Amino acid sequence: MSSASSCRCESSPSLTSGDSSPEFPWAEFRLLGLVIAWFGVGLVLSLREMLPLWGEWVWFIPAYLWVGWGVLTTAGRRLLKGQALDENFLMTLATLGAIAIGELPEALAVMLFYRLGEAIQDVAVDRSRDSIRSLLEIRPDIANLKTADGIEPVPPESVAVGAEILIKPGERVPLDGEVLSGESYLDTSALTGESVPRSVKPGEGLLAGSINQTGALTVRVTRPFEESSLVRILELVEQARQQKAPTETFISRFARRYTPIVVALAVAIALIPPIFVGDFSDWGYRALVLLVISCPCSLVVSIPLSYFAAIGGAAKRGILLKGSVFLDRLTQVSTLVFDKTGTLTEGSFEVTQVQANPPWDEETLRRYSAIAESQSTHPIAQSIVRAWTGPLDCHLLQGVEEVPGKGVRATLTDSSVCDIAIGNERLFKDLGLDPLPESLSLGTQVRVAFDGQDAGTLEVADRLREDAPQAIQALRSQGIGHLVMLTGDSQAVGQAVGDRLALDEVYSELLPEDKASLLERWLGAPGRRGTVVFVGDGINDAPALALADVGVAMGGLGSDAAIETADVVLMDDSLAKLVEAIALSQRSRRIVWQNISLAFTVKALVIVLGTFGIAGLWEAVIADVGVALVAVANATR
Repeated sequence: MSSASSCRCESSPSLTSGDSSPEFPWAEFRLLGLVIAWFGVGLVLSLREMLPLWGEWVWFIPAYLWVGWGVLTTAGRRLLKGQALDENFLMTLATLGAIAIGELPEALAVMLFYRLGEAIQDVAVDRSRDSIRSLLEIRPDIANLKTADGIEPVPPESVAVGAEILIKPGERVPLDGEVLSGESYLDTSALTGESVPRSVKPGEGLLAGSINQTGALTVRVTRPFEESSLVRILELVEQARQQKAPTETFISRFARRYTPIVVALAVAIALIPPIFVGDFSDWGYRALVLLVISCPCSLVVSIPLSYFAAIGGAAKRGILLKGSVFLDRLTQVSTLVFDKTGTLTEGSFEVTQVQANPPWDEETLRRYSAIAESQSTHPIAQSIVRAWTGPLDCHLLQGVEEVPGKGVRATLTDSSVCDIAIGNERLFKDLGLDPLPESLSLGTQVRVAFDGQDAGTLEVADRLREDAPQAIQALRSQGIGHLVMLTGDSQAVGQAVGDRLALDEVYSELLPEDKASLLERWLGAPGRRGTVVFVGDGINDAPALALADVGVAMGGLGSDAAIETADVVLMDDSLAKLVEAIALSQRSRRIVWQNISLAFTVKALVIVLGTFGIAGLWEAVIADVGVALVAVANATR
């Protein structure tokens, strides 16, 4: 036990992918229990004056060395490295000082209860890991690979993209893929925090880490294991521990500066008053009380633990934060900026109306528009492809050029149409074609040109998310006073969505760089208070996500841009997750400041009482351990 008893409160909790759920350290607590019993017997004998001075040394000092050896050796090593002024040094100095003035039972008591408090803190830290460790348990061990010889269980890391795997009922999905055959329900709660199973059928995608509940599925692998959604989640959780929030960093800096000040104050109390009033022993004892109660261990442990527990709790709810710094920033949101498509709206577009200009007809317009958009992953483009129900002659496509923020231009071969331009009014302005008259339609007008001539218009409509109105109202109740929407859509469509959600401002017909410019304006506003948060789909909005104080990606698990750029990833497409993330950050911040206030209040009180000789070492050690345990218990809420 002694070799493991060095103070572990000087760093934040750690977690590696190889961690397994720890058993309760019964052996350590049994040893501490024996020492407590030994101490109790010795204390009774000492109080009844049944132990001579040499007997106290024989009784208490071996137990003191047994319990405190790790603290003593750690303090010695750090002293040799010039890094002495930490919690280990405070405990060592206080207990050796007590021994020097003959208070052997108190020296053992200080070290014993310090070690007991530390052991209990370690248990609390281990339990706080459970929420994150449960994520690590969703890592599958095997994949059932379909081969010419049948089904072969193999490690998921060895399965290539394009291979087919079989997922039986009750098994965990080992890799991201597309269902080829079979229908089932998936439990995605470990990924999205949602308890309602999701149905899948042929042609639909599924994510690694889900649990197949009902039917067998044959799946084509679409991503290698190291790029799967599951691995990305684990990487995000690990990254989240690497960044410290401002409050957490403050406590670390504070502890380094606080300790030398405490030591200097203790030396002053021990040396200066006796010059005037005498009694070096009494004032030396008061200085030791100051050293014991001044140990900042409760702060150094509980503050990182608060953030660690919050990140783990958020991850279990389907909210991934890349660092505790973003928890702090989410407590101070003053401006919340939304992208429209895929964020406030479902991003599930449908072609609702087609208007062809002679000599072309509606069928021709649908067909060639679908061919031109067949290479695009944009939701509007995909809706145009779905609107054409006939064979898609992609072999006619010779080349495609994407015009950012405007549309696409495509070249066809062996066709009656050679050049296709499909996009918004800005693209048609570049082509020198007349604009459409102002429309009252709430759909997006997609214009089509064949060989430089206006061929017609496709109207594409999107649907508002069902939970968007409730989420906006909840965000208002959280004290966020400036809600803004940015969209590349038309003014009519953008304003219609903004009015339905009662947003403060709506900016329409924006290019990606326009969104970034607006964010720069808000971020650079004179006298700005609070943080600016941008919520988008993480693909076209990467510049804005990177610029914002906090970039939030909606449903970004399948998007490389979301993982790399956003600071927070909501693993479900629900805006309620954003409300939950802000509420969680506010609660975490309250707990952090509760712990800081509690620690400083109790320590200040005991320091004053100890300086005036009212509180002794017993009161100091009980107050120090008590504050630490209360703070840790509060942090793990």
